[in-house]
Amino acid sequence: MQLKIKTSPNIFAMTLKPDSSPNFSLENNHDAVVIGIDEAGRGPIAGPVVAACVLLNQNDFPQGINDSKKLSKAARKRIFSELQKKAKFGVGIVNEKIIDQINILEATKLAMLQAYDDFCVKYKIFAKVILVDGNFSPFEIKDKIEKIIPVIKGDQKSLSIAAASIIAKETRDAIMDEIHEKYPQFAFDKHAGYPTKFHVEKVSEHGICKFHRRSFEPIKSMLNAGN
Repeated sequence: MQLKIKTSPNIFAMTLKPDSSPNFSLENNHDAVVIGIDEAGRGPIAGPVVAACVLLNQNDFPQGINDSKKLSKAARKRIFSELQKKAKFGVGIVNEKIIDQINILEATKLAMLQAYDDFCVKYKIFAKVILVDGNFSPFEIKDKIEKIIPVIKGDQKSLSIAAASIIAKETRDAIMDEIHEKYPQFAFDKHAGYPTKFHVEKVSEHGICKFHRRSFEPIKSMLNAGN
C-alpha cells in the first residue's frame, strides 16, 4: 500500500521508494516556469566540465529520462536525440585551464551560469525557479529568478535536472571523443578523462597532454615528481 503524504505548497513530498524514477513533483510545486540545471565532468582528470540548463514540455518529453549515470549508453543517446528536438536548453563549457585556475567547484558554477545565460539568450525565456543538482546555488539571483533551489541527488528526483544531466553528459562525451582524435594514445573515448587505472597507466606511459587537469591528482603529483 502506498503511503500518501500531505504537504503544504512549499514543502516537497518525499518518496518512500529509493529506486523511484525522477518526475515533475518538484517542478509542479511552483506555479511558474521552472528549469533544471546539472553538470557532467567534475571528477575527471582531463577535459572540461559541462553544464546544461533545461526546460521540458510536460506534455511532450522523451520517455525514460533518468539520472544519466543510470542509463545505458544507447538509451542516453536516444533520449539526448529526442531532447534536442523537444526540449529547450542551454549549455555551458569550462575548459581544463580555467578549472586549474579557479578550482572545480567554481568552474562548475561558471559552467552552470553559462548554461543559464545560453538558455536565456536562445529562447528569451526567464525562469522564476531554478532547480540545481547538488547542495549549492551556482550564481546570484538575477533577471526574473525568484528562487534557486539546490536539490541533493536532484537528477534522481527531478525530470528537468535529469534531462540536464543527459544533455551535459552527451555534450561532454562528444568533446572527449574529439580530444581522443587528437590524442588517441590516452583512449579518451573509453574513459572520458576519468581517472581509471587504464587512464593513469597511459599517463604514466605517455606523459600528460594539454587537456589534462594539472591541479588534479595524480597529475599534480606526477608533474611535481618530474621537477
